[in-house]
Order: sequence, then structure tokens, then C-alpha cells
Amino acid sequence: MFSTRRAGAVEGASDSEVDAPSGRRADPKPGRRLPRRLVHLYSGLVLYGLSMGLQLRAGLGLEPWSVLNQGISRHTGLSIGTVTIVSGVLILLLWIPLRQRPGLGTVSNVVILGLVMDATLTLVPEITTLAVRIPLLAFAILLNGMATGLYISARFGPGPRDGLMTGLHRRTGRPLRLVRTCIEVAVLTVGFVLGGSVGVGTVLYALAIGPLAQFSLRFFTIGGQSGRVVASSEPAPASAPAPLS
Repeated sequence: MFSTRRAGAVEGASDSEVDAPSGRRADPKPGRRLPRRLVHLYSGLVLYGLSMGLQLRAGLGLEPWSVLNQGISRHTGLSIGTVTIVSGVLILLLWIPLRQRPGLGTVSNVVILGLVMDATLTLVPEITTLAVRIPLLAFAILLNGMATGLYISARFGPGPRDGLMTGLHRRTGRPLRLVRTCIEVAVLTVGFVLGGSVGVGTVLYALAIGPLAQFSLRFFTIGGQSGRVVASSEPAPASAPAPLS
């Protein structure tokens, strides 16, 4: 989940449609887009938490942060959703030296993902049949990609983990991909040592989530926000808050 904003002028926009200092296309009716952005944010976060729970039920490997949270859960006795919330809060503390500023999407991310994940695990029983687990894994990853595009398009601030990534990128000057890779390898390694589930689902998620999220973001982008999207840790003006990760 990382913060996004456009770089440079927007292709196909006339001079009157672009904010000169920032190069962003001006949104002629920002107030009318707020309800839609809120729907994108909260539906995206709910679906994201649902996808995390379903991927765990598939039992074929989790994405790196869930591997870590599951490992911690096994050693503390806390539910994985509770661990997800607590770890999100702790990660936000790391934002302080990085001078990152949370938004509505940041706080919502911390709370909603863990709650929805626990609710999903309560409602969906454990599955032992491989013929069911494989398509469930594929569905969970597809759902995660769609959810990612939804909440990024809302543009309400980065989630805690992606804010950490973009903050380190800005402070160290290292390439964003390198920073992300280092964080996720470290998280995955610690999670695996603690007993988190690593498997084919972990690899499939790593390979598929980028293209799926990119396609989903293009599909769900709200009018007036088109253009190339890149990571940023800086918030946009109040009338057009920077979107998520």
C-alpha cells in the first residue's frame, strides 16, 4: 500500500486543466468526488482484509507482511488480525523520524485490515481439499489486486507499511524498488523463522500483485486524476489529497 501522485504534466490536458506549479490536472468538481473517493477507500480496505483472510485459509503461503504477522500470532496467542493492527501502529511510530504524515487512509488501514481479516477467518472454516485451496488462492490474489487499485485511487494517504517504504526511500535516496525489496525480504525472513506460512502463494503473490494492482488502478481511477502515478511521501494539497499505496 504506497502513496501515489502524478509526476509532470498530464498527457492530453490543456493548459487550463493543469495546475501550473504542480503539473496536476485540476479537478473541476473536487467536492462532488469526495463520496466516491470514500467508497473507494473503505470498499478497497474491506476487500483487502477479506483477501488476506482468504489467502490464509488457502494455506499455500502468504504475502510477506502476513507471514510476519502470522509468525508473531503463533508466539503471542493473539489473533493475526490483532497482530496486524498492533504492528501497523508500531510501524507508524517509525514514521516520526522519517517525517511522514498520516492521512485518513493511513488510520483506516491500520484498523480495518485486521478487523476484516479476523472476521473472515471466523466466517470461513479451514479448508483441507487442495482442489478448493488452489482456486481460493488465485481468487484471493486477484481480489487483493482489485482492492489495491480501489484504495489507491481514493488518494487519502499511504498505509503504514508503504509509508515506511516511501519514507526510507526519500531519506536514504535509495531506489524505491531496492528499499521495498529489502524491507519485504527482511520481513519475510523474520516471519518464516517465527513459523509464518511461506509457499507457492508467497511467490505467486509477489509475481502477480504488481501487474494486477496497476491494471486495477487504471480501471478505478476517478475522473480528473488520470496520468502516470509514482510513489511519493508528500501529501498533496487539501483539495486533492495524495492517494494511497
